[in-house]
Amino acid sequence: MAAPLPPRTDDWWRDAVIYQVYPRSFADGDGDGSGDLAGVRARLPYLAELGVDALWFTPWYASPMVDGGYDVADYRAVDPAFGTLDEAEKLIAEAAALGVRVIVDIVPNHISDQHPWFRAALDAGPGSPERARFHFRPGRGEQGELPPNDWPSEFSGTTWTRVPDGEWYLHLFTPEQPDLNWDHPEVRQEHEDILRFWFERGVAGVRIDSAALLAKAPDLPDFEKGVDVHPYVDRDELHDIYRAWRAVADEYGAMFVGEVWLPDAERFARYLRPDELHTAFNFNFLTCPWEPVRLRAVIDATLAEHAPVGAPATWVLCNHDVTRTVTRYGREDTAFDFATKTFGTPTDLDLGTRRARAAALLTLALPGSVYLFQGEELGLPEAEVPRERILDPMHFRSGGTDPGRDGCRVPLPWTQDGPYAGFGTDERNEPWLPQPAGWSAYAVDRQSLDASSMLSLYREALLIRRTTRGFGDGAMTWLPAPDGVLAFARPQGVQCLVNFSARPAALPAHRELLLASGPLDDGGHLPGDTAVWLRV
Repeated sequence: MAAPLPPRTDDWWRDAVIYQVYPRSFADGDGDGSGDLAGVRARLPYLAELGVDALWFTPWYASPMVDGGYDVADYRAVDPAFGTLDEAEKLIAEAAALGVRVIVDIVPNHISDQHPWFRAALDAGPGSPERARFHFRPGRGEQGELPPNDWPSEFSGTTWTRVPDGEWYLHLFTPEQPDLNWDHPEVRQEHEDILRFWFERGVAGVRIDSAALLAKAPDLPDFEKGVDVHPYVDRDELHDIYRAWRAVADEYGAMFVGEVWLPDAERFARYLRPDELHTAFNFNFLTCPWEPVRLRAVIDATLAEHAPVGAPATWVLCNHDVTRTVTRYGREDTAFDFATKTFGTPTDLDLGTRRARAAALLTLALPGSVYLFQGEELGLPEAEVPRERILDPMHFRSGGTDPGRDGCRVPLPWTQDGPYAGFGTDERNEPWLPQPAGWSAYAVDRQSLDASSMLSLYREALLIRRTTRGFGDGAMTWLPAPDGVLAFARPQGVQCLVNFSARPAALPAHRELLLASGPLDDGGHLPGDTAVWLRV
């Protein structure tokens, strides 16, 4: 393998391509049907060859796995299903040797109900110091039989659970994920210590789960629509927390990316001030439909909200929580909203694949950094997981109406042959989520031999993006274009054109066609749902 390419800037995170690894579904190294760190280590050369700059791992910590590892029981231990702390340290070092950094996931809003802190809180009883680390409250009603307030859940269902001694505890997600009290100094100190623990092991950054939910109004008032200050979303107290975290990260030269779902651009930008988070996910782009006017508006708004604080934008098409791009872009409604997910939605996968290929070039040409969810480079569609095999708590807490998020978490296909498309090594152990029929058609080894495959497109695009001046962080300018076409210029004469219409579009005069998401027509025009990179 060739030597790793150097980053373009000292602040590598400003224009990096970061690959999200969902460890349970990436590669199974020990043949038990579940992905693990051994599987990832064996596939590190693949990731380096793909051309990514860093890997973001969803939680690999000790966990009962009620919510895919986002219910953490011990931040300083790797769950045995994934391996050991020693293996994690080796993975970090081996990735670094290939020029690939590692980002871990921290879940500060809540922990597992199996965490020693929460078990101690249950044992200690009302009014105890152990319970002060959480949000325990007496109930309302004559006998305390009603929850302390009416806050809505981030999942379906209630946000409060009553314990045998009569008190209730808050959980914005599942009952197995009790919320921490971020007014408590021990909670703050513990998380700063956790950051140092992983930074000292060579981790280059941290993704912050549910980053806008940590702080709660002290009196936990009822939820009221239309009030200026939300009782638990985007409270001003959060910024002191992240300033303290930034000081820790700066000691190690590490970075943060926050999961911040906020509609208010000005308040979103506050998280990206120079002494807070380095970056935050751009969910408005992820949820936007495949429509040129709306995509241009989202791109403009994203760059405008980042500009005042000098932070780079991030671009992402898919992650472990949302419908895969190929499927979403093949539907009548190409936007994403949790509330609209239903079983049996008609999908044109050929159309979705063409659009996903074009979207890849659009995204990779924009200024800033890009996040790529595992399997996107293979063009994987959303799998339809049989109802009896669904594990996601979002499905169960919806009463079975929401298909949940398992469809984008189905284990990857690596080989046309071998047990379970090469995901595992033992035919006796089926993957933890079933792979659909024909899954091996998307296998890495098969696509590697096909110059027209989605994998080949991503490999070439990432190489061009890394080695060609004009891509990555920097300026962009919109160019005049026919209706239904987006065209913009990057530095050094690089241009990107995306045709969303059904009519072929003429290309401007250019010196070189760097890459196209699909073939041009016989007249050299850009077909619909196709993108190109040009040098003019």
